[in-house]
Amino acid sequence: MANKLRLGIPKGSLQDATIALFKRAGWNIYADGRSYFPSIDDPEIECMLIRAQEMARYVDHGVLDAGLTGIDWVVESGLDVTSVTALTYAKQSRRKVCWVLAVPEGSGFEKAEDLEGKIIATELVEVTKRYFAAKGVNVKVEFSWGATEVKPPMLADAIVEVTETGSSLKANHLKIIDTVLESETNLIAGKATLADPWKREKLDQIAMMLRGAIDAQSQVGLMLNVRRADLEAVLAVLPALNSPTVSQLSDSEWVAVNTIVEEGVARDVIPRLKAAKASGIVEYPLNKVVL
Repeated sequence: MANKLRLGIPKGSLQDATIALFKRAGWNIYADGRSYFPSIDDPEIECMLIRAQEMARYVDHGVLDAGLTGIDWVVESGLDVTSVTALTYAKQSRRKVCWVLAVPEGSGFEKAEDLEGKIIATELVEVTKRYFAAKGVNVKVEFSWGATEVKPPMLADAIVEVTETGSSLKANHLKIIDTVLESETNLIAGKATLADPWKREKLDQIAMMLRGAIDAQSQVGLMLNVRRADLEAVLAVLPALNSPTVSQLSDSEWVAVNTIVEEGVARDVIPRLKAAKASGIVEYPLNKVVL
Protein backbone atom coordinates (compact mmCIF):
# COMPACT_ATOMS: atom_id res chain seq x y z
CA MET A 1 0.00 0.00 0.00
CA ALA A 2 1.31 3.45 -0.94
CA ASN A 3 2.30 5.84 1.82
CA LYS A 4 -0.45 8.25 2.89
CA LEU A 5 -0.45 11.21 5.24
CA ARG A 6 -3.85 11.69 6.90
CA LEU A 7 -4.24 15.44 7.24
CA GLY A 8 -6.95 17.30 9.18
CA ILE A 9 -8.28 20.51 7.62
CA PRO A 10 -10.13 22.77 10.09
CA LYS A 11 -13.84 22.86 9.35
CA GLY A 12 -15.64 26.11 10.02
CA SER A 13 -14.24 29.63 10.17
CA LEU A 14 -10.69 28.63 9.17
CA GLN A 15 -11.71 26.28 6.34
CA ASP A 16 -11.71 28.72 3.42
CA ALA A 17 -8.53 30.48 4.56
CA THR A 18 -6.75 27.12 4.95
CA ILE A 19 -7.79 25.86 1.51
CA ALA A 20 -6.66 29.18 -0.01
CA LEU A 21 -3.30 28.88 1.78
CA PHE A 22 -2.77 25.36 0.44
CA LYS A 23 -3.57 26.61 -3.07
CA ARG A 24 -0.87 29.27 -2.79
CA ALA A 25 1.51 26.60 -1.48
CA GLY A 26 0.84 24.37 -4.52
CA TRP A 27 -1.96 22.00 -3.45
CA ASN A 28 -5.55 22.22 -4.67
CA ILE A 29 -8.13 21.01 -2.15
CA TYR A 30 -11.69 20.50 -3.35
CA ALA A 31 -14.43 20.59 -0.71
CA ASP A 32 -17.99 20.31 -2.03
CA GLY A 33 -19.72 21.31 1.20
CA ARG A 34 -21.31 17.91 1.84
CA SER A 35 -18.41 15.51 2.24
CA TYR A 36 -16.06 15.51 5.21
CA PHE A 37 -13.36 14.03 2.96
CA PRO A 38 -12.30 16.71 0.46
CA SER A 39 -10.11 15.65 -2.44
CA ILE A 40 -6.59 16.96 -2.98
CA ASP A 41 -4.35 16.80 -6.02
CA ASP A 42 -1.64 14.86 -4.18
CA PRO A 43 -1.98 11.06 -4.02
CA GLU A 44 0.19 11.00 -0.88
CA ILE A 45 -2.26 13.10 1.18
CA GLU A 46 -5.70 12.14 2.47
CA CYS A 47 -7.76 15.04 3.85
CA MET A 48 -10.52 15.12 6.43
CA LEU A 49 -12.52 18.10 7.67
CA ILE A 50 -12.48 18.30 11.47
CA ARG A 51 -13.50 21.12 13.79
CA ALA A 52 -10.44 23.00 15.02
CA GLN A 53 -11.55 22.41 18.62
CA GLU A 54 -11.25 18.63 18.12
CA MET A 55 -8.13 18.46 15.96
CA ALA A 56 -5.62 17.85 18.76
CA ARG A 57 -7.67 14.92 20.09
CA TYR A 58 -7.74 13.06 16.78
CA VAL A 59 -4.06 13.76 16.13
CA ASP A 60 -3.17 12.57 19.63
CA HIS A 61 -5.26 9.39 19.16
CA GLY A 62 -3.61 8.65 15.81
CA VAL A 63 -6.81 8.93 13.78
CA LEU A 64 -5.05 11.74 11.92
CA ASP A 65 -1.31 11.99 11.31
CA ALA A 66 -1.37 15.78 11.37
CA GLY A 67 -3.75 18.71 11.25
CA LEU A 68 -4.09 22.47 11.28
CA THR A 69 -5.65 24.14 14.29
CA GLY A 70 -5.20 27.11 16.56
CA ILE A 71 -2.66 26.69 19.32
CA ASP A 72 -5.44 27.87 21.65
CA TRP A 73 -7.32 24.60 21.14
CA VAL A 74 -4.13 22.60 21.67
CA VAL A 75 -3.55 24.37 24.99
CA GLU A 76 -7.22 23.93 25.91
CA SER A 77 -7.07 20.18 25.20
CA GLY A 78 -4.00 19.60 27.36
CA LEU A 79 -2.93 16.85 24.94
CA ASP A 80 0.68 16.05 24.09
CA VAL A 81 0.90 16.88 20.39
CA THR A 82 3.79 18.63 18.67
CA SER A 83 3.69 21.87 16.71
CA VAL A 84 5.59 21.34 13.47
CA THR A 85 5.31 25.00 12.49
CA ALA A 86 3.31 28.11 13.32
CA LEU A 87 1.33 29.66 10.46
CA THR A 88 0.06 33.14 11.21
CA TYR A 89 -3.24 33.43 9.40
CA ALA A 90 -6.85 33.65 10.52
CA LYS A 91 -10.34 34.00 9.10
CA GLN A 92 -10.03 37.67 8.17
CA SER A 93 -6.40 38.62 8.55
CA ARG A 94 -2.76 37.59 8.55
CA ARG A 95 -2.15 38.17 12.22
CA LYS A 96 -2.57 36.40 15.53
CA VAL A 97 -5.95 36.29 17.22
CA CYS A 98 -6.48 37.04 20.89
CA TRP A 99 -8.71 35.52 23.53
CA VAL A 100 -9.72 38.52 25.61
CA LEU A 101 -11.57 39.14 28.83
CA ALA A 102 -14.41 41.51 28.01
CA VAL A 103 -17.07 43.16 30.17
CA PRO A 104 -20.07 45.38 29.47
CA GLU A 105 -19.30 49.06 28.96
CA GLY A 106 -20.26 50.99 32.09
CA SER A 107 -20.20 47.85 34.26
CA GLY A 108 -17.50 49.22 36.53
CA PHE A 109 -15.28 46.16 36.00
CA GLU A 110 -11.75 47.30 35.16
CA LYS A 111 -9.59 44.24 35.88
CA ALA A 112 -9.91 40.49 36.42
CA GLU A 113 -9.86 40.88 40.20
CA ASP A 114 -13.09 42.88 40.02
CA LEU A 115 -14.92 39.74 38.84
CA GLU A 116 -14.65 37.82 42.12
CA GLY A 117 -17.69 35.51 42.43
CA LYS A 118 -19.00 36.40 38.96
CA ILE A 119 -20.02 34.25 35.97
CA ILE A 120 -17.71 34.06 32.94
CA ALA A 121 -19.01 32.63 29.65
CA THR A 122 -16.54 31.18 27.13
CA GLU A 123 -15.74 28.32 24.77
CA LEU A 124 -12.20 28.21 26.15
CA VAL A 125 -13.17 26.83 29.53
CA GLU A 126 -9.98 25.20 30.84
CA VAL A 127 -7.69 28.05 29.78
CA THR A 128 -10.07 30.55 31.39
CA LYS A 129 -10.17 28.57 34.64
CA ARG A 130 -6.37 28.50 34.75
CA TYR A 131 -6.19 32.23 33.99
CA PHE A 132 -8.40 33.18 36.94
CA ALA A 133 -6.80 30.58 39.24
CA ALA A 134 -3.37 32.10 38.54
CA LYS A 135 -4.74 35.45 39.70
CA GLY A 136 -6.41 33.95 42.78
CA VAL A 137 -9.86 35.06 41.62
CA ASN A 138 -12.82 32.77 42.26
CA VAL A 139 -15.30 32.80 39.39
CA LYS A 140 -17.80 30.43 37.81
CA VAL A 141 -16.74 29.57 34.25
CA GLU A 142 -19.59 28.39 32.02
CA PHE A 143 -19.23 26.84 28.58
CA SER A 144 -20.78 28.94 25.84
CA TRP A 145 -22.18 27.22 22.75
CA GLY A 146 -21.84 30.36 20.66
CA ALA A 147 -23.08 33.94 20.38
CA THR A 148 -20.98 34.61 23.47
CA GLU A 149 -20.90 38.38 22.90
CA VAL A 150 -24.64 38.74 23.58
CA LYS A 151 -24.58 37.03 27.00
CA PRO A 152 -23.47 39.92 29.24
CA PRO A 153 -24.99 41.30 31.33
CA MET A 154 -28.10 39.07 31.56
CA LEU A 155 -26.57 35.58 31.16
CA ALA A 156 -23.01 36.28 32.29
CA ASP A 157 -21.05 39.05 33.95
CA ALA A 158 -18.13 38.82 31.56
CA ILE A 159 -16.84 36.72 28.67
CA VAL A 160 -13.56 35.33 27.39
CA GLU A 161 -13.88 35.47 23.62
CA VAL A 162 -11.61 35.25 20.58
CA THR A 163 -11.21 38.33 18.42
CA GLU A 164 -9.21 39.48 15.41
CA THR A 165 -10.25 43.13 15.30
CA GLY A 166 -12.46 43.68 18.34
CA SER A 167 -15.26 45.06 16.15
CA SER A 168 -17.84 42.46 17.19
CA LEU A 169 -17.17 43.18 20.87
CA LYS A 170 -17.58 46.92 20.33
CA ALA A 171 -20.81 46.34 18.40
CA ASN A 172 -22.18 44.52 21.44
CA HIS A 173 -21.08 47.29 23.83
CA LEU A 174 -18.29 45.29 25.42
CA LYS A 175 -14.84 46.51 26.38
CA ILE A 176 -11.64 44.49 26.65
CA ILE A 177 -9.96 44.58 30.06
CA ASP A 178 -7.25 41.93 29.54
CA THR A 179 -5.75 39.48 27.07
CA VAL A 180 -6.00 35.88 28.24
CA LEU A 181 -4.18 34.13 25.39
CA GLU A 182 -2.70 34.93 21.97
CA SER A 183 -3.14 32.26 19.34
CA GLU A 184 -2.23 31.44 15.76
CA THR A 185 -2.77 28.45 13.50
CA ASN A 186 -0.29 25.61 13.90
CA LEU A 187 0.45 22.49 11.89
CA ILE A 188 0.47 19.80 14.58
CA ALA A 189 1.44 16.13 14.54
CA GLY A 190 1.47 13.15 16.86
CA LYS A 191 4.50 11.28 18.14
CA ALA A 192 3.95 8.27 15.86
CA THR A 193 3.84 10.51 12.81
CA LEU A 194 7.09 12.24 13.71
CA ALA A 195 8.76 8.89 14.35
CA ASP A 196 7.88 7.67 10.84
CA PRO A 197 10.65 8.84 8.43
CA TRP A 198 8.40 9.05 5.37
CA LYS A 199 5.59 10.91 7.16
CA ARG A 200 8.05 13.27 8.83
CA GLU A 201 9.66 14.12 5.48
CA LYS A 202 6.25 14.67 3.87
CA LEU A 203 5.14 16.82 6.78
CA ASP A 204 8.32 18.91 6.62
CA GLN A 205 7.68 19.45 2.89
CA ILE A 206 4.14 20.67 3.58
CA ALA A 207 5.34 22.90 6.43
CA MET A 208 8.04 24.50 4.29
CA MET A 209 5.66 25.26 1.41
CA LEU A 210 2.93 26.61 3.70
CA ARG A 211 5.44 28.87 5.47
CA GLY A 212 6.70 30.03 2.09
CA ALA A 213 3.17 30.92 1.02
CA ILE A 214 2.55 32.78 4.29
CA ASP A 215 5.80 34.73 4.02
CA ALA A 216 5.06 35.68 0.40
CA GLN A 217 1.75 37.33 1.31
CA SER A 218 3.42 40.35 2.86
CA GLN A 219 6.17 40.77 0.24
CA VAL A 220 6.55 41.68 -3.41
CA GLY A 221 9.30 41.33 -5.98
CA LEU A 222 10.95 44.30 -7.66
CA MET A 223 12.80 44.24 -10.96
CA LEU A 224 14.53 47.25 -12.46
CA ASN A 225 17.31 48.36 -14.78
CA VAL A 226 20.04 50.82 -13.91
CA ARG A 227 23.29 52.14 -15.36
CA ARG A 228 26.40 50.76 -13.63
CA ALA A 229 27.37 54.29 -12.73
CA ASP A 230 24.14 54.67 -10.71
CA LEU A 231 24.06 51.15 -9.21
CA GLU A 232 25.47 52.10 -5.81
CA ALA A 233 22.82 54.79 -5.30
CA VAL A 234 20.02 52.36 -6.27
CA LEU A 235 21.29 49.60 -3.96
CA ALA A 236 21.38 52.07 -1.08
CA VAL A 237 17.61 52.53 -1.49
CA LEU A 238 16.71 48.83 -1.39
CA PRO A 239 15.76 47.14 1.93
CA ALA A 240 16.57 43.68 0.59
CA LEU A 241 15.45 40.35 2.03
CA ASN A 242 18.94 39.15 1.20
CA SER A 243 21.48 40.77 -1.12
CA PRO A 244 19.76 41.88 -4.34
CA THR A 245 20.54 39.91 -7.49
CA VAL A 246 22.46 42.02 -10.00
CA SER A 247 22.72 40.71 -13.59
CA GLN A 248 24.62 42.05 -16.59
CA LEU A 249 22.44 43.20 -19.51
CA SER A 250 23.46 43.03 -23.17
CA ASP A 251 24.55 46.65 -22.93
CA SER A 252 27.67 46.54 -20.75
CA GLU A 253 26.78 49.90 -19.20
CA TRP A 254 23.50 48.56 -17.78
CA VAL A 255 22.56 45.91 -15.19
CA ALA A 256 19.27 44.38 -14.01
CA VAL A 257 18.45 44.29 -10.29
CA ASN A 258 15.99 41.84 -8.74
CA THR A 259 14.98 41.85 -5.08
CA ILE A 260 12.18 41.31 -2.58
CA VAL A 261 10.70 43.98 -0.31
CA GLU A 262 7.83 44.26 2.14
CA GLU A 263 4.66 45.19 0.24
CA GLY A 264 3.99 48.05 2.63
CA VAL A 265 7.28 49.79 1.84
CA ALA A 266 7.19 49.32 -1.96
CA ARG A 267 5.12 52.49 -2.42
CA ASP A 268 7.88 54.51 -0.73
CA VAL A 269 10.82 52.65 -2.29
CA ILE A 270 9.73 52.85 -5.94
CA PRO A 271 9.72 56.68 -6.16
CA ARG A 272 13.13 56.71 -4.45
CA LEU A 273 14.44 54.18 -6.97
CA LYS A 274 13.20 56.38 -9.80
CA ALA A 275 14.93 59.36 -8.21
CA ALA A 276 18.15 57.29 -8.03
CA LYS A 277 17.89 56.87 -11.84
CA ALA A 278 16.48 53.34 -11.99
CA SER A 279 14.26 52.60 -14.99
CA GLY A 280 11.86 49.88 -16.14
CA ILE A 281 10.75 49.28 -12.54
CA VAL A 282 8.34 46.34 -12.23
CA GLU A 283 6.56 45.24 -9.04
CA TYR A 284 5.22 41.67 -9.10
CA PRO A 285 3.38 39.40 -6.63
CA LEU A 286 5.00 36.35 -5.03
CA ASN A 287 3.48 32.91 -4.46
CA LYS A 288 6.11 31.59 -2.07
CA VAL A 289 9.25 32.83 -0.34
CA VAL A 290 11.41 29.98 0.96
CA LEU A 291 14.50 31.06 2.87
